[in-house]
Amino acid sequence: MKSLILLCAIFISGHCFPTSNESWSIFKRVFKKKYFSNEEEINRRQIWDENVAVIHQHNLEFDIGLHSYTLAMNRFGDMTNEEFRKQMNGFKMISENETKRINYQTFSRPANLILPDSVDWRTKGYVTYVKDQGQCGSCWAFSTTGALEGQHFAKTSQLVSLSEQNLVDCSLLNFGCNGGNQDLAFDHIKLHHGIDTEETYPYMAERQLCQFNRKNIGATLTGYTRIQKHNETDLQAAIATVGPIAVSIDASQGSFQFYSSGVYDEPNCSTKRLDHAVLAIGYGTLNSKDYYIVKNSWGVDWGIKGYILMSRNKQNQCGIATSALYPLV
Repeated sequence: MKSLILLCAIFISGHCFPTSNESWSIFKRVFKKKYFSNEEEINRRQIWDENVAVIHQHNLEFDIGLHSYTLAMNRFGDMTNEEFRKQMNGFKMISENETKRINYQTFSRPANLILPDSVDWRTKGYVTYVKDQGQCGSCWAFSTTGALEGQHFAKTSQLVSLSEQNLVDCSLLNFGCNGGNQDLAFDHIKLHHGIDTEETYPYMAERQLCQFNRKNIGATLTGYTRIQKHNETDLQAAIATVGPIAVSIDASQGSFQFYSSGVYDEPNCSTKRLDHAVLAIGYGTLNSKDYYIVKNSWGVDWGIKGYILMSRNKQNQCGIATSALYPLV
């Protein structure tokens, strides 16, 4: 605990630029880093130094009002952005031809709907704890289970943590730790009449033989609904009236890798090149900046205890409304 506090003091501050051997040692100790050779450690240390410099510069700019969010060192600190994206961002966009072969409904915003200024489904019991996909590109599975956990709660008033490993192992049209998407995952759950609970089918962060057991089903679905592409008004309405929504985003920027707090506003984000699946569980406004509350699957040490506030009403920034959907139960 003392090491973690010291790490936070060293790295989160925007007014220091630590690249000392002591700071490097603390980073390795806190995040349990082991390297196979001196050469590898030298390479990782150089990458870490460069990432520390980027974080430091960004936070100085935040202090003078150039950014609406801060960065901080985390377990990805010794990885290049390319390595990070390859390992953590496993969303693979479904093609238009594949979409046409899958039956789904399209969200219709209720007439005369008056939207609340803010929504947070965590306060209503719809959201399970923040999970960690580990070194596996299975974000698509976590986004899928998160949306179904919410809708299962809406129907039964029972919050059941569902098995991502069930999808990683058994959804063969997806690619396990090498990526996938929520459309095919929802279709798989429907075809097999359910998904097992997390308790009975725990997460292993690697694809193994399918061990789905109908006796351990934690939730079922009858289909799924898609929200009109690029339509943030409909996305906000769906979040407000339905519950947590499975969404996919462009999380390829270095700023996302080290996000720490505030409203994430990244003009270099793409609205089309999506690479990471997450869960939109609410929305609100902070310092006149509209945001979505987004649950990630990188553990509680990333972002705001595992969450990020992503820009809302900024022309579909990072593609958050490009591929949004939720299950029907």
